[in-house]
This record gives sequence, C-alpha cells and structure tokens, in this order.
Amino acid sequence: MKKYILYTLFFILTVSSFSCKDGFKDLSINPNTSEFVLPQALLAPALVDVVAANMNRSRRITNELMQVTVDMGDSDGKIFRYEIRKSEADYLWNAWYTQLTNFNDIYTGGRDNLSNTYMGIARICQAWIFSMLTDTYGDVPYFNANKGREGNITPAFDRQKDIYEDIFTKLEEANQLLDAAEKAKETVLASSDPIYGGSPTKWRRFGNSLYLRLLLRVSGKSEIDAVSKIKEIVQTNSVNYPIMASNDDSAILRWTGVSPLVTPFVDLRDADWYTPKSASFFVDNLVEWGDPRISSWVTMSRGEYVGIQSGYPVGEAPEGRSSLVTALKSSPLLGNIMNYSELQFILAEAATRGWITTQTAQSFYEAGITSGIAMWGATMPANYLQGASIMWDNDFSLDSKLELIHVQKYYSLFFTDLQSWFEYRRTGHPNLPIGPGVGNNGAMPSRISYPVYVQSTNGENYKAAVASQGPDDISTKVWWQKP
Repeated sequence: MKKYILYTLFFILTVSSFSCKDGFKDLSINPNTSEFVLPQALLAPALVDVVAANMNRSRRITNELMQVTVDMGDSDGKIFRYEIRKSEADYLWNAWYTQLTNFNDIYTGGRDNLSNTYMGIARICQAWIFSMLTDTYGDVPYFNANKGREGNITPAFDRQKDIYEDIFTKLEEANQLLDAAEKAKETVLASSDPIYGGSPTKWRRFGNSLYLRLLLRVSGKSEIDAVSKIKEIVQTNSVNYPIMASNDDSAILRWTGVSPLVTPFVDLRDADWYTPKSASFFVDNLVEWGDPRISSWVTMSRGEYVGIQSGYPVGEAPEGRSSLVTALKSSPLLGNIMNYSELQFILAEAATRGWITTQTAQSFYEAGITSGIAMWGATMPANYLQGASIMWDNDFSLDSKLELIHVQKYYSLFFTDLQSWFEYRRTGHPNLPIGPGVGNNGAMPSRISYPVYVQSTNGENYKAAVASQGPDDISTKVWWQKP
C-alpha cells in the first residue's frame, strides 16, 4: 500500500502524463527540435481532461453547495448539508496536477518550436488551473510542483499570496507573448485548439479577462494592489490589455459529440442525472423573472417549475419535483471556462465600488444579463430589466447593488467549475437561504481538505502547510477569505 501511495503522488505531482485521446494520436514528437511531445499533440487532450473534471465536480459539489440541485437523502456525506468527506479531495487534486504537467510541456514545446502562441496559451492555462487549486484547497505545492524530472517528489506547499502573485506574473507574460504572436501574424494548428482554433487574439482576450476575475478575487487583501491593476487593465492602459468584447470571445470548450470532444456526461444514465432535484433558490428566481433560460435548464413537473428547499430538516424530505433537463448532458455550453457575461459582472462590481469609470455599473450589469441570456440562445423578454428584483437603482446601498450583481452572476456561472462557490465565499452573495438541516454550524465550507494520501507521502510539507494555514478541515479560511 505504501508503495502504491508513493507512486500515486509521484505520478500526480511530478511525472509528465501523455494522455492524447482518439483524433490526436497522429501528432507526435519532433525529433529535431524538442525532447517533449509537440504542443499541438498535448493541448486539446489536456483542455478536454480539465474541463471534463471541472464539469464533473461542478455537478457534484458546486450545484449542491450553491443550491442549484439537492441530492436528496439523510445519509452521511450529503454535500448540500455541508458534509464534505475527506475522500472528496482526491479527484480534482489528481486531475488538475496531472494536466499541469502537460501544460508545462506545452510551454516548453512552444519555446523549443518558437511558438509564442503555444507558450502564451500554456501560461494562461497554468494560471487558470493553479487558481482553481489554491481557491479549492488554499496553500498548495506550486513553485516546485510537477518537478519529478528534477528529482523533487515531495514539493513544499506555497502560501496562497505567493501563488497569486506568480499567477499574475504568468498572465502578464501570456499577454506579452500573445501580443508578439499577433504582431508576427503567427498561426498554430487550428485543430489542436478546441476553444479558439489557435487564435492568439482570442486567447489574449481570455487571459486578460481571467486576470480580472482573479484580481477581483484578491481585491480585499491590502498586500496586493489589485484595484490599481484592475483600473490599469480596464481604463488607463486598456489598449495593452484587450479583454473579451462579446459572447464570441467566451472561453467555452464546446462538446461536438465527435471524439474526443464528447461530454463527460455521455455515459451517465438519465436516471442518475435527474435524481438530484432542482433547488428552490435556483428555480424560484428564474420563475419570478420570467427568465427564458429556465426551459433549457429545468424540467416542468405537473405543468410548473417547482424546486425544493436545500438543507431541509433531517427526516422531513419534501416531494422532489423539477430537476435539470436531461438534454443538458450533451449541451456544448456546459464546457464553459469563462464567458463574456461573467466579465460584465466583474466590471459591474468594479464600477460599483468606484474603481473604474469607463461605463456605469448599471450598463455593465445590464450587459451581463443580456449577454448571459443570449449565450443560451434565448430572447430576453420585453421589460425584463425593469423587473422588481432585477431593476438597477443608483440609490441602493453598496450591499444591495452587489446582491443584484451576484445573483445574476450566479446564473452566468452555471456549470463553471467551482466559481460560484468561490465567489460566495469572497462576498457572501447571492443571499442563499440556509436550511435548518445543514451541518458545519450553518457555515458555508471554506475549502476542501487535502487528499489523505498526501499526509503519508509528503508528510513534513503537509504538516508545515497545516501549521501555517490552519487545521485541515472545511472550516479553515484561505488567505483571501481572512480579514
């Protein structure tokens, strides 16, 4: 058993994993330029694996914590009751670290083959994955992770502050690399990039939009001057930091149904899909607003949309009615990484707080709503923006404005990894009704515990991380959550 655990950690944190899927096997190693697999062979499989893992846990964790669905029952380990077993930690930790090895090789392969585009894409994806890792677990191996080739199989855990600072450095580098690629009119193999078809311009816009997401995440920490950087990107130096300009720029891995772009939910039985019932918070807002997306997301039950209370009292299960539409299993839009609607709500919050003045907070807010509905192929009803619980009012308090923004952002983040959970932990919005049957003293979990096997395979560094960050449980706040 000890040998097995050691091998697992070695594989996850250090060894290059070549996980090409059907349709990419014809792309191989260039013996004349690089010892690594060519970046065009690794990029699509790595993206597919990360997005598939994100979707899997968005359904299992985010939807339950954030009252999209309720996997009904009174047994232990019900996530909607804020019960997250330690075994939950392994899946995303393993999936994300495995693919970080591939993105390291994509960067190296891009450098060795003189491709600024692949280098820039790799840096963006490293920043994206590491941000999810640290926002999920807190302090994690970063600077010495994935260095088994150099002999380091027990990497230290780095502080979240230091991780974020280096993530921002990676995004700065990506912006410069992709700027150079644009100016050189550099092209890369379109079939290797299932998100943007190899366009350095669109990757650059995504990278800078991701930059804004992460700057906002740490904007409450005085150690990092995130506010000044947000203003620079959006206002004072926007020409050098292009961001998403429309829904067409959204970062979405669209599932085509043709291998390897096959949704991870393809083998999930319909009965397993609709067993978790829709939560009333998710459903009731859509019903009240007359939101046209509801028919794409939620089933009708006896002629109406009916959700159930998340966190209902133990032993008092309500009747399960509506659930997620089974057609969502194959929806191309569930492969969302970051969309234009989310960006507009980021800008709306920044404007509300007075950090940027390029447009009003209301204009960003309404653009976020409009683009979010359009992304799902729906038409916004007349007077939708004048609805009683939607209409913007400049006289509202800051907290009320943030609630407006974040309840709408909640829907733009539908099936976007763990982002709505991260945002709730940062802001306390949207205002979720906490049911009487939840555990953890009614407090939203602040993180997921580290994988148990890490205690055995990297014990000294694990202990140091716990001593620095706090107890290895779901109640310990990560750095950006702490006052």
